[in-house]
Amino acid sequence: MDDNAIIELFFARDEGAVEAAQREYGAYCASIAHNILGDRGAAEECVNDAWLKCWQAIPPQRPRSLKSFAGRIVRNLALSACRARTAQKRGGGQVWLALDELDEVVSGGETPEDALDRAAFRAALDGFLAGLEPRNRNLFLRRYWYLDSVEALARRFAMSQTQVTTTLHRLRGKLRVHLQQEGFEL
Repeated sequence: MDDNAIIELFFARDEGAVEAAQREYGAYCASIAHNILGDRGAAEECVNDAWLKCWQAIPPQRPRSLKSFAGRIVRNLALSACRARTAQKRGGGQVWLALDELDEVVSGGETPEDALDRAAFRAALDGFLAGLEPRNRNLFLRRYWYLDSVEALARRFAMSQTQVTTTLHRLRGKLRVHLQQEGFEL
């Protein structure tokens, strides 16, 4: 079933919408949640919560891509769950390590000006990613969107862990230069 048909089920308040969405994108969403949480049970709970959020958000929202919409919800829920779970612990594991790496380039603070520049920033980031060769683009996205560990990336891309960390370091440097050229103060 395609996205439009599933979204129409959500708009019709047909409970089959959740089942159809789970059938189409359940494995994708579970993969995102599991990469962040590292626990299959917690990932499953997160995905179930995401379908509830989708049910609550559609309507009135009409996402262009249900896969991206659900993936973003799952990612945000998993990050919140991870944050809550590791709030008492020092460090915080791979998830926070990956996000801290990006903090070197982009601060997490949000000001009203930042909110106004969000679309321009998204366009600059899209431009940066479009200019990367496919392997580097995939490596960057797997680390900073899907939050894969360096070890998992090394296996996936048949690289050593040192090569992965070096490549990611260089890509972050290129991102910093690209964003500065686009007029962003870092």
